[in-house]
Amino acid sequence: MNYKELFKIAWLLISSPARAWKEIGMERDKQKVFSAFVYPMIGLDSLSVFVHSLWKTGWGSPESFQTAMVACCAVAISLFGGYFLAAYIINRLSVGMFSLENNIPLIRQFCGYALVVTFLIKIVIGFFPDFEIIGWMVAFYTIYVVWEGVSTENKPDG
Repeated sequence: MNYKELFKIAWLLISSPARAWKEIGMERDKQKVFSAFVYPMIGLDSLSVFVHSLWKTGWGSPESFQTAMVACCAVAISLFGGYFLAAYIINRLSVGMFSLENNIPLIRQFCGYALVVTFLIKIVIGFFPDFEIIGWMVAFYTIYVVWEGVSTENKPDG
């Protein structure tokens, strides 16, 4: 797990999505997205919620750790489930509606990197829950990141 590379690809996806998707398209191992991006980002999201929960409740009672763990696990499970559910639904739609080939590793790679905005918003909101309204507005940037990813993936080679 290389956090320098993790933040490099996250920054590239935010600042220059077209260039980032071209680099991602050159990756041969489509399963690399799990260990190199999705799982570490889910871990960072969970960690931010855990730290904030402990900061807010303090160590004054035994329940504070339990509350922090519950909040941490809720975020991890929701992001983990959301990632796989999104990949499954997008794969089904691409096969059924758009007559594309069934390529779940490619769809999982696409979904993992497309969730970059969501992951980064969750990290910020985990530490600063008062910024949730700003997070909702920034979430619309996901549409642009996905748009660039789809247009990069659908360009003919040559």
